[in-house]
Amino acid sequence: MRNLSKSKLIAYRQCPKRLWLEVHCPELREDSAATQASFKVGNTVGDIARQIYDPEGSGILLDAQRDGFDAVFKQSAKLLDSALPIFEASFATEGALAFADVMLPDKQGRKRVWRMVEVKSSTEVKDYHRDDAAIQSFIARKAGVPLASIALAHIDSDWVYPGKGDYRGLLKECDLTSEAFSRDDEVQELIAEAQSVVAKRKEPKIGTGGQCSSPFACGFFDYCQSQEPQAEFPVHWLPSIRANALREHIAANPALELRDTPDELLNDLQQRVKDHTLSGEIYFDAASAEEALQAYRLPAYFLDFETIQFAVPIWKGTRPYQQIPFQFSLHRLGRTGKLESQAFLDLTGDDPSRSFADSLIAACGNSGPIFVYNAGFEGARISELAKRFKKLASSLLAIKERLVDLHPITKANYYHPSQQGSWSIKAVLPAIAPDLNYEALEGVQNGGMAMEAYLEAIHPDTTSERKAAIEQQLLAYCGLDTFAMVRLWQFLAGRKDLEL
Repeated sequence: MRNLSKSKLIAYRQCPKRLWLEVHCPELREDSAATQASFKVGNTVGDIARQIYDPEGSGILLDAQRDGFDAVFKQSAKLLDSALPIFEASFATEGALAFADVMLPDKQGRKRVWRMVEVKSSTEVKDYHRDDAAIQSFIARKAGVPLASIALAHIDSDWVYPGKGDYRGLLKECDLTSEAFSRDDEVQELIAEAQSVVAKRKEPKIGTGGQCSSPFACGFFDYCQSQEPQAEFPVHWLPSIRANALREHIAANPALELRDTPDELLNDLQQRVKDHTLSGEIYFDAASAEEALQAYRLPAYFLDFETIQFAVPIWKGTRPYQQIPFQFSLHRLGRTGKLESQAFLDLTGDDPSRSFADSLIAACGNSGPIFVYNAGFEGARISELAKRFKKLASSLLAIKERLVDLHPITKANYYHPSQQGSWSIKAVLPAIAPDLNYEALEGVQNGGMAMEAYLEAIHPDTTSERKAAIEQQLLAYCGLDTFAMVRLWQFLAGRKDLEL
């Protein structure tokens, strides 16, 4: 019998097939860029947690990858006799093993006991965190650890970084001792069930479904989906699947074709997607789109932001996961059709917020509509800047009042079968302006890549030559976003008279 780690047991809770594949076919796993990024965030938060729980630096960090599991098991047991904080201590019982993020020494009378803290990069306690705590505490106590309590430490999203490397207050603890300790029988049964699945010679026959993305995106999804009949027009192309009846129907028919989805379960927008996807015909209410834009006269502006967020803030006055704008692109379309562009990009590595706000105010002028695609995003960033910089608040909020969202206008009046149920700018653009192509851009082709490029650019080890190349890539990407909006506006407004 192999010992299953806590992460393997959590994988079993999500899907028995996932556990089997992780053990027997790990090479089939393909984690998404978002999943890999979450791993990096977790490592960063873990590093800060060690600073918080061991400010004097006297604790011991164990490394099973470096020293081997057997050595770390023995070292963990030995360190329980000490009075030092332990990080990544490892414990094993029959059928399972666990690595504790933080172990803190304590006393009950004259007896040495320990407090375990599991550190998470989320901003709240989630259901699977409670499973995590129950499993960790069970394994530790079965391994002979005198565990007095267990808590989960998560990020406090309201905390503001005071600067100078002081991260006290970043983490908020939630005590889970009573709940976790009461679930021993459940955990023991979970281990037995997981071991039974792992012992099977063939993978469990489980189809794809909601479990593939909850509570985590499964890296085996592509493999599992490839084993199933492929829908020509997948039902997941339907937008905003929220109605219980439709969700239940899809759950009961995971390989459901769009053509087989009953019309009575669909709302008007979903029906439009179904009808025009199957017919291959474009839906465009040109008169309604033009009417929606008639009130907005030229000159007009077209604006797009790029932002970065850190689970662990690096700039004074910012919060965990706060989206900090570091770049904008702005196109101005005059009454005669003259198109001008401006851009802001800060790659110094300093907090770009104030210079971003100053430059935005200067670029946007005092009047004229400012078209964006999803006004909630840019609007929220502008409001946050207004709160941080009181002297600029009136000017920033005046810009926010001028925002006009092209997204709902597009969604209400246009659909091309190639959009596959999406109205993102990158889904709409190939249909209305096929000459514009994000895939032709060098280096940066989407928002995720823009964030990665920004992080590389501000890293102290990045050469000036590489930084200059990234700068051009970011400018080209963000500039295409705003030019795409110009072309979309032109299309919706019926302004064929303008040569753009």
